[in-house]
Amino acid sequence: MRRMVLLSITASMLSLVLSGQEKIVYDHGYLIKVGDPAPDFTINEAGGKSYRLSDLRGKVVMLQFTASWCSVCRQEMPFIEKEIWIPGKKTGLVVIGIDRDEPLDKVLKFKKDMAVSYPLALDPGADIFGLYALKEAGVTRNVIIDRKGKIIFLTRLFDREEFDLMKKAIFSELAAK
Repeated sequence: MRRMVLLSITASMLSLVLSGQEKIVYDHGYLIKVGDPAPDFTINEAGGKSYRLSDLRGKVVMLQFTASWCSVCRQEMPFIEKEIWIPGKKTGLVVIGIDRDEPLDKVLKFKKDMAVSYPLALDPGADIFGLYALKEAGVTRNVIIDRKGKIIFLTRLFDREEFDLMKKAIFSELAAK
């Protein structure tokens, strides 16, 4: 009986590997890690503009995965606006808030309520989120991408010390033209 159970488990695992469904999960539910190329996707901003992440090569990009129902996101967003976006946009930084699973009207209200000037994009079904982390994993999380499209920093939740390290990584990358 034990042999049959082990054989069944092995067959199931082999089936997952062969079907391409196996995913390596890193810290905090990430499916990517520092040094990986950033998965490409189409960005549909709440304001109507559409483009691919790969169109931003040559720029430093910050993806902020967020949602209106996320209290930690709401805590972090004013710091992103004031300490990263406002000073960074002058030197070519792109910040995009990727709003998870919410309709356009809710995203527009969220942007207004939070008084952020960086763009928020739509992610219905959390398909973009699912390229970077397990769909069951939570927001807030930030992904920093260098000019070549490589991931250079990842965060989960809002921790002031980690936020300051992320800020340092962003502004070091911006200075390293």
